[in-house]
Amino acid sequence: MSLRRNADAFSFQVMLLLCALWGIQQVAIKLAAHDIAPILQASLRSGVAALLVGLLMTWRGGWEGLRQGTLQGGLLAGLLFSAEFLLIALALTYTSAGHVAVFLYTAPVFSALGLHLLLPGEKLRPLQWLGIAVCFGGIAVAFAGGATHTHFDARMLLGDALAVGAGLAWGLTTVVVRGSRLSEAPPSLTLFYQLALCFVLLLGVAFATGQATRVNLTPLAVGSVLFQGIGVSFASYLAWFWLLRRYLASNLAVFSFMTPLFGVSLGVLILKEPLTLGFVWGATLVLAGIGLVSGEAWLRRKLKPTRS
Repeated sequence: MSLRRNADAFSFQVMLLLCALWGIQQVAIKLAAHDIAPILQASLRSGVAALLVGLLMTWRGGWEGLRQGTLQGGLLAGLLFSAEFLLIALALTYTSAGHVAVFLYTAPVFSALGLHLLLPGEKLRPLQWLGIAVCFGGIAVAFAGGATHTHFDARMLLGDALAVGAGLAWGLTTVVVRGSRLSEAPPSLTLFYQLALCFVLLLGVAFATGQATRVNLTPLAVGSVLFQGIGVSFASYLAWFWLLRRYLASNLAVFSFMTPLFGVSLGVLILKEPLTLGFVWGATLVLAGIGLVSGEAWLRRKLKPTRS
């Protein structure tokens, strides 16, 4: 295997495109919510992507991981992945797409805490502990800004809390993948476990709550599901795994913080979502904290004095 290299102009351009796709995902869900419920969107987009990933694995190989004891970890990762998107769908009914984009990306903080407890080689460094404190302080600031206003803002607080819960589920998914046989399995198999289980479970939720029968097959609804299934859940995730095999993960993690910025900006431009000063300050602290946690290795290299 070739050594992973530092980020370059090409990786930055690819990450810019990926972050834009990930950032607009919540906007797409909310845009089509009147025609197709967010929970059903999450189910169908996972089904489309699972089919494509399964076909790709059949063509290129990758099913051998099923015989390597990955089923237990795969089912647990799939449950957490399903919980993440269920919480995202619920959050988008109460709060803005921009808020969800920011609070969802608390996931690296939760995964860092979980890995710190689980794996001896993943102990947190002082700068990362500072980042965790800054991140949770930012969440408190953002929540406090919404707690002083109207009932609508109280609903927004509930949505924000659900979005943080989605970030927790995402973070725990990373812990399961790193701490199980999935860490040695092909990334495509891990992705298939998550997508397939999410499709089945959230489709069941959609039918149980009556949301599966309230569908208007408008171009916007169909386009949203296909965009999420093909563009985001299939193509962008495979591109991300491709980058991780060639570039240092700490370098890419720094670029990935553009995603919430895209999410907030596109929510304001497309959905006309308002921005409060409290949320802006809180989101700034959240992103700064996440940057310290995920980019600690990159920062340490950059700040390390060079010998003459």
